[in-house]
Amino acid sequence: MLRRSLLAAPLVFAATSARADWTPKQPMKILVGYPPGGTADIAARIAADTIQHQHGYTVIVDNKTGAGGFIALKAVAQSPPDGYTVGVGIMGQLAIGPVVPGSQIPLDLDKELVPICNLVGVPMAVIARMDAPFKTIAELVAYAKANPGKVSYASTGLGSTNQLGAEFLAAEAGGLKMINVPYRGGAPAIADVAAGQVDIFFGNISELIGQARGGKVRVLALAAAKPSPLAPELPLLTKDIPALDINNWFGLVGPAGLPDDIKASLAKLFLDAMADPKNAEPLAKQGLEPLSQGPDAFAALIKKDRERWARVVKQGNIRAD
Repeated sequence: MLRRSLLAAPLVFAATSARADWTPKQPMKILVGYPPGGTADIAARIAADTIQHQHGYTVIVDNKTGAGGFIALKAVAQSPPDGYTVGVGIMGQLAIGPVVPGSQIPLDLDKELVPICNLVGVPMAVIARMDAPFKTIAELVAYAKANPGKVSYASTGLGSTNQLGAEFLAAEAGGLKMINVPYRGGAPAIADVAAGQVDIFFGNISELIGQARGGKVRVLALAAAKPSPLAPELPLLTKDIPALDINNWFGLVGPAGLPDDIKASLAKLFLDAMADPKNAEPLAKQGLEPLSQGPDAFAALIKKDRERWARVVKQGNIRAD
């Protein structure tokens, strides 16, 4: 039997011509491993509402939080491969977790899940405390080089996307020596940057722009190759460091064994929903951009990002424990 996996999926789909002709005959469920109001939840609910409006299908969003979002993915993996249960998988789970030694992942991502499509992406950004002795990325790099080990960065834990973003910056800027200050979540990390307790934080622009516009923190740069509709005025980090184009993505996965026709149909259903012109403004207000990547392209992105983050992990000698 042909084995389907997250990383083998491009080969599977390259050899088939699955037709998107499956239609649901009962309610579908999207499992989200994070609380309501977060990016993963927002993307899932926009998709669910649009699919219901476009086709009349019932789509339920079920938040199963815990274990860094992996409780939801484990539940997806244990579901029948019939198209009625899917889940949101994010870059931190599918591309970063597998390459960080010590990561606690309660399932075999490559054997138990398959990629369906990528939903949305949000660029990351670097913020700094208002009284930091640097106001731009160039000034941060110069200061960190002149003061090794003096610059601190907040993160949401060892092996987190926030830590790897900061370490990626450190590596690409010539081997900066910065100190990681881990927190239990993004909110307290951002709060301590605003309070001047930590120097910088690398996070999704959608989570940072409110504090920046309120004058609590300063955005040094957006880690993207093009401006964000949420904050088009921000300088681009890629102008100083081209490799720092970090689009934090949120995709859709299903259980292993999901038939190709169902996978193709689900991809079309969800990608059409995210591309609906009515969603352009709601997505832009969250700093989100639809990503038109079906099963093959999404699987290829997962593989590419694993390779990129594996290099960062090795350079920074990063562990999750």
